[in-house]
Amino acid sequence: MRQNNADMFQVVRALFPHTKNVVYFNSASYGPFSTALQEAIYNNIRIRMAADYDDSHDAFTTQEQLRSDYAQLIGAHKREIGIGLNTSFGLNIAAFGLPLQQGDEILVSDIEFPALVYTFRAAAERQGLKLQFVPSRNRFFDIDELQKKISPRSKVLAISWVQFFNGYKNDLHTLSKICREHDLYFVVDGIQGMGVEPIDVHKLGIDIFASGCQKWMLSPQGCGFFYLSDRIRNQISPPFMSWLGTDWNMKFSNLFKYDQPYFDSARRFELGYYAVLNLMGMKASVELFKQLGIHNIQQHNYQLIDRLTAYLDDSSYYTITSSRDHKHRSSIITFTCPDYRPLQKKLLAEKIIVVPREGSIRVSVHFFNNDVDIERLIHVLKEWERKHG
Repeated sequence: MRQNNADMFQVVRALFPHTKNVVYFNSASYGPFSTALQEAIYNNIRIRMAADYDDSHDAFTTQEQLRSDYAQLIGAHKREIGIGLNTSFGLNIAAFGLPLQQGDEILVSDIEFPALVYTFRAAAERQGLKLQFVPSRNRFFDIDELQKKISPRSKVLAISWVQFFNGYKNDLHTLSKICREHDLYFVVDGIQGMGVEPIDVHKLGIDIFASGCQKWMLSPQGCGFFYLSDRIRNQISPPFMSWLGTDWNMKFSNLFKYDQPYFDSARRFELGYYAVLNLMGMKASVELFKQLGIHNIQQHNYQLIDRLTAYLDDSSYYTITSSRDHKHRSSIITFTCPDYRPLQKKLLAEKIIVVPREGSIRVSVHFFNNDVDIERLIHVLKEWERKHG
């Protein structure tokens, strides 16, 4: 079985041309494109260039398939999934759509990614809400501090599934229990875990889950999806509306009808018309995740990270800055050294793509990486340590 998985990952790796000369460890920023995605987009361009038939319904068909695919990947119902532009799209639905009143409190981490903070800050400023920052400990989210911050006015916990700068995976199971105990809406920014960490949003009791697809999901920039649980969807007031948020039953023969019912699903919160090229790219990419399986992807990534961790642990020059707790690990590992910025530039010169984040070098491992990639990275790290350590 392991051999079959290894063969499968090798086949998929061949779909990524960059692997021939670049070691790419930066999917936490944006993912590289596959030849499958390229062909899907090119095919749609060819169709539109020919313009010899009305292909407008292709977008609706593709979007329907994507809703099913993303629902399958996160343990949701299709009706709970909407297609958006990025993570912020879904976060805005939460921030400006939830039934909050003046004086209500929104709990966020003090080491949160700006997309989440600024979205809820704007909502707080407009609606007279209060943004409460939960203090972290050692740059990791602290559940004990969260418990201290909860008050009778607390209404929302908004948090990233995986922290962007050090890969700390938050304990969504425990956080969900806390939210239920205190009647908090549970909003999750899922972009740094989506596609590489298994999740079941129903079992976790998540109310709103938002994820862009340009990072780990290896799709074009400017696309994503969101999840609105059946439990809370009808409590949300749409902060924006499109004519395609209403149910035309795919019949556009009479567009002077202004009493169409709104969709009784997450589609009500989408905006149309759609970025069709993005949809085609998303569809091609999501097929890879369905083929490999997210549990298999997680196992593959962790095994590669373990090889890097073993070297870093033996070194007196490098220090791992990610959490060592198995419960909080992810496909991101970070480490530092006295001159990490020059080292990062050296790695780039060697065509090993990593980025500096908050005092560390961030390595984002994905399913197209393999043992050779890890060994190339370790080789450069050893040479640098020998010269500078």
